[in-house]
Amino acid sequence: MDGLFVGLTAITWQQIVMILVGCILIYLAIAKEYEPNLLLPIGFGAILVNIPFSAAIDQISGGEHVEGVLNVFFKAGILTEIFPLLIFVAVGAMIDFSPLLKKPFLLLFGAAAQFGIFFTMMSATLFGFSLKQAASIGIIGAADGPTSIYVATRFAKDLLGPISVAAYSYMALVPIIQPPVIKALTTKNERRIRMESQAKSVSKTVLIIFPIIVTIVAGIVAPSSVALIGFLMFGNLIRECGVLNKLSLAAQNELASLVTILLGITIASTMTADRFLQPQTLIIICLGLIAFIFDTAGGVLFAKFLNLFLKKKINPMIGAAGISAFPMSARVIHNMGQQEDQFNFLLMHAVSANVAGQIGSVIAGGLILALVV
Repeated sequence: MDGLFVGLTAITWQQIVMILVGCILIYLAIAKEYEPNLLLPIGFGAILVNIPFSAAIDQISGGEHVEGVLNVFFKAGILTEIFPLLIFVAVGAMIDFSPLLKKPFLLLFGAAAQFGIFFTMMSATLFGFSLKQAASIGIIGAADGPTSIYVATRFAKDLLGPISVAAYSYMALVPIIQPPVIKALTTKNERRIRMESQAKSVSKTVLIIFPIIVTIVAGIVAPSSVALIGFLMFGNLIRECGVLNKLSLAAQNELASLVTILLGITIASTMTADRFLQPQTLIIICLGLIAFIFDTAGGVLFAKFLNLFLKKKINPMIGAAGISAFPMSARVIHNMGQQEDQFNFLLMHAVSANVAGQIGSVIAGGLILALVV
C-alpha cells in the first residue's frame, strides 16, 4: 500500500500551490473563456508535472534516468522551435491583410505599439535580469504568444514557463487592460472621431506579392527574423494564392488545433514548483503587465502626435490596436467607439492596425534576436 500512496506522502506545499495554479488557469479558460485554447492545456499540464513522481516528466527510477513524455515534447517541439513556427503558419493562414493594404499608413501603428517591449526590457535589467532575460520578458509586450515563446527559447529557457503564462494571460485580459489606459489618454471628443470608410478594393496580385515582399525586406533588415516572419507570411501566401485552398483550411483548423494543444501542454513541463515558485516569477508577471500598458499607451500617443499635423484626424484609439492581440484588440477598440457614438464604425481600421501589430511584433522579435548578444 505504501507504493500506491507514495505520492500522497511525498507531495509538498509548493506542489499543491502549483496544482491550484493549474486549476485556476483551467477555471479562467472554461468559466471566463480567457484564451481557452492555451490556458486549458497549460493549466492541465501544470497539474501533471506537479504530481510527485509524475511519469509525465523526467524522473530518476532505480538509479536510471526515465524520460517523461512532456520533456520529450519539449525537446522535440520547443527547443527546436518547431511548435511556435508551425503556429505562425496557422496564424498567417488566418490573417486577411486586405484591410491593412487599403490603409498602408496604419503599418506605423504596428511599430509604435511595440514601445512597451523596449521600455520593459530596460525596466527588467533594473531588477537584476540579464540582458537576454530582460529581452525575453520585454517581448511579452508584443501580445504575441508564439513570438514570446520563440525568443524565450533562444534567450531564457529557464523563464519560459512564467513568460508563456504571462503572455497568454495578458492577451486574454486585453478587454480589461486596454480600455482604462485608452480612456486615461484620450478625451471623449477624440474617442468620437469618425474614420473614413475603406471603399477601395485590393487586387489578388497585391495580396499574393505582399507576403513575399515583407519576407524579403524584413529578412534583409533583420536576418534573425526570417524564420518568424517567413513562416507567418508563408501561411498567408497559402491563404491568398488561390490554388491551395485545402492546405489553407488545414493550416487554419487542423494544424492550428493540433499544435496549439501540444504547445500548451508542453510549456507546462517548465512549470514545476521548484522552478515556477520563485520571486522572479511575480516580477515577470508584473513586468508583463507594464509591457502591455506601455504598448497600448505608445500606440495611442503616437496617433495623437500624428493628429498635430493631419487635417483629417485619426481616432487615437486606433493606435491601441497596434498590439498583436489579434483580433481581440480590434474588437475592443470598435466596441469603445460604439459606446461613444453608435454610428462610429472603427472595426476595419482597428483590424488594419491590429494586423500591422502582428507584423510589427514578429519583426520586433527578430530585431531583438539580432541586436541582443
